[in-house]
Parts: sequence; structure tokens; C-alpha cells
Amino acid sequence: ANLLRSGVSWGARCKQDCPMNAAAAKVYLLDVEGTIAPISLVSEQLFPYARKHVSAFLAQHGIQPEVQADLRLLAEENARETDPQCPRLTAHEPSAEQVLAYLLWLMDRDRKSTALKSLQGKMWKIGFESGELEGTLFADVPAALARWKEHARVAIYSSGSVEAQKQLFRYSTFGDLTPQIAAYFDTRVGAKVEHTSYAAIATALEVQPAEIHFCSDVVRELDAARTAGCRTCLVVRPGNAAVADANGHAIVESFALL
Repeated sequence: ANLLRSGVSWGARCKQDCPMNAAAAKVYLLDVEGTIAPISLVSEQLFPYARKHVSAFLAQHGIQPEVQADLRLLAEENARETDPQCPRLTAHEPSAEQVLAYLLWLMDRDRKSTALKSLQGKMWKIGFESGELEGTLFADVPAALARWKEHARVAIYSSGSVEAQKQLFRYSTFGDLTPQIAAYFDTRVGAKVEHTSYAAIATALEVQPAEIHFCSDVVRELDAARTAGCRTCLVVRPGNAAVADANGHAIVESFALL
């Protein structure tokens, strides 16, 4: 990884400094993209699939109650949008063309829209079930999940919807790993850069924040989790953007070290 080094290998630093070595966590809270799965899974498979199929998906499934709920939330988000370039939805009955234009606009900007992520999750479910998509995970993930489950719970926190997270693990390249996962959280619990989100997760899991160890490739997310009182670890993976300053978070290149 292209990180600034200080004469000690990052693996050795994590073994020395990672709080998990002092006391076992009760919850291992994991980010997805860039942490347990390559960024390329999202950028080269999931996002293009959703973009390719969104129009047909809305035409075929748009009247389903759960999709209608997503579309209502989408309209609420659109009404709050302040970007002057944002495509606008007609109040109450937006046209299919307006909805599609807004969804594509959100996709182009990788906006963490809860409505968009929920719709994408429904589209990806179809792709996973058909075999067109497969959940690519890093090779060290299955063994780590099994090891951690022996003494703790494993939970997932991603901007992708809970539905998408479940499909990723159910149809992973290592088989169905959903029995290893105790809980899933998405942006409905709050933004990943807000410390209140991690406090809410701790409450939901009935643990103290200090009993959660959050692993992510994004320093701002780790900062928020640390502010909430969680332990943290910066995960460095092939293909991730370089991080010049870990801001004091422990660093690990493989879950075999945790």
C-alpha cells in the first residue's frame, strides 16, 4: 500500500498497538468497500449493473409497495436537495423520466442517498440470484469471520443497503457467509462520518461503544467511531486510495493480524 511509513511495518505496528490485542472486542463492526471487499467490486460490477438495469427495473417493479416506499423517500430527498444542477421531481406524481434522470444524477456523484441505496440493493438482489453478480471478498475474510464469531459478534455497517449487504454475503465467492453475521446497518442508522451513528449502533447491539471495534478504509469514518468511544483500525487493501495520515488509528493490511 502507498502509505507513509515510519520504519516499522504496518503489520508489526498493528500487532503492537491494536487495542484488540489488549482485550477482545464484543463486536467487530466492519465496513464493506475497501475493507472486506475490493473497491473494484462496487465500481466495476455493482454500480455498472445498477445503471444498466435501473430503467427496466423501475418499469417492471415500480408498482411494488417496497419500491413505492423507496420512491417516496427519493422524492423527499429531492425536495431537500440544494444543488442547482439537480434534476427536479414534480411534486406528488413525478414522471418516470424525471425519476430516472435523478437516480442517474445521484449515481454519477456516488451520493449516499438512502433511497438510491435501497433501490440499488433490490436491483443487485436480482443480479445475485441470477448469478450475474457474485460477492467478491478478500481472501482473509472468511477465516476472520469464523475466528471472531467464536468469542464475539460480527456486524456490518455500509452505505449500501442492508439488503445489498446480505446478498453480498449470501452469494460470496466463498459461499454463504450470512451465518457469520449477527447484524447489518446502513445509512438509516445515520451517516458513517457522524459519531452519533456509532452510538446508535452500540445501543442497538446492547454493548458499550468501547466494546465495538470498527474497521474501515476511511479515516473520517474511523474518526467518528473513535469520537463515539469505539476502538478503530484502518484497513489497507490493494486498490484503495493512498492514506497519508492515519490520524492515530491502528493500521492493518490483513485480518489475520486481528
